[in-house]
Amino acid sequence: MRRLAFSIAVLVVALAGCDALGIDTPEKVAAAREADGKAIGAACRHAGRAIEDCYVMYKKADRAAIFAGWRDMNDYMRENKIEPVPPQLTAQAATPRATRPRAAETAEPERH
Repeated sequence: MRRLAFSIAVLVVALAGCDALGIDTPEKVAAAREADGKAIGAACRHAGRAIEDCYVMYKKADRAAIFAGWRDMNDYMRENKIEPVPPQLTAQAATPRATRPRAAETAEPERH
């Protein structure tokens, strides 16, 4: 009987410590995913991007969450008369590294 009570106590303590160990529950993962999607949508709207562009740029994010964030930011910007802020990245910085031309390839050949 003591062993059973001890085992149950150890099990309860172990399960209670899951949060301390950093083990995420499915509910926490879903909430974080939704919050990320809303943040992405809001940022896209603030930058003046179309919702379809956001969907293309962030394929792994939840579309419903992106739309909710975009819509919320759109309403906020209309109510407060806020203009979109266009992205400041150049085309070179926005392209993936694999597609960027290397410095050696773009440098002009030396003339002797």
